[in-house]
Amino acid sequence: MLAKKTEGDGGLFSILAEAHTRALEDATGHEVLTLGWKAPFVHSINGVSPKVRKILQLLRLRQIFNGVFVKLNKASINMLRIAEPYIAWGYPNLKSVRELIYKRGFGKIKKQRIAITDNSLIEKSLGKYGLICMEDLIHEIFTTGPNFKVANNFLWPFKLSSPRGGMNKKTTHFVEGGDAGNREDQINRMIRRMN
Repeated sequence: MLAKKTEGDGGLFSILAEAHTRALEDATGHEVLTLGWKAPFVHSINGVSPKVRKILQLLRLRQIFNGVFVKLNKASINMLRIAEPYIAWGYPNLKSVRELIYKRGFGKIKKQRIAITDNSLIEKSLGKYGLICMEDLIHEIFTTGPNFKVANNFLWPFKLSSPRGGMNKKTTHFVEGGDAGNREDQINRMIRRMN
């Protein structure tokens, strides 16, 4: 078994990554955050402070209703916390990742946004990393494999529609009945409404 499902977060983590994390914790005596992934979506970009605007640029979220995959580490968690009032994020499941990539997936080929219409485009760009088809790309993104950074950089940020049924209250946190902040696995419902 290459991967196992963890209970609370809805993501997959490889056994090797967990073993590496445990070894780091034992060696340093400090708790190490396990790597996961999130899918943040910007809901407002007007009146944003320069620091938050820079973080949104680093996350490749330059337009309203754009979405990207982010690998979880200490730096990305801190960036998400700072930009939290302006983004909705959570832990998408495999079905959501597959639907996003198949329906809204565009590749960055020679710095141009090209629709991923067949596997030859993926093979030309990512073949040297062992990613030769759409399912390889989806697997790499979902499991945050060793070539996640390359695969994620190949994907152009997803341009989504505004959510069907509208937003509840985009300036309020999700916990308080709004739309901003961490939705955990409830991000899947939002993705369905926007895809």
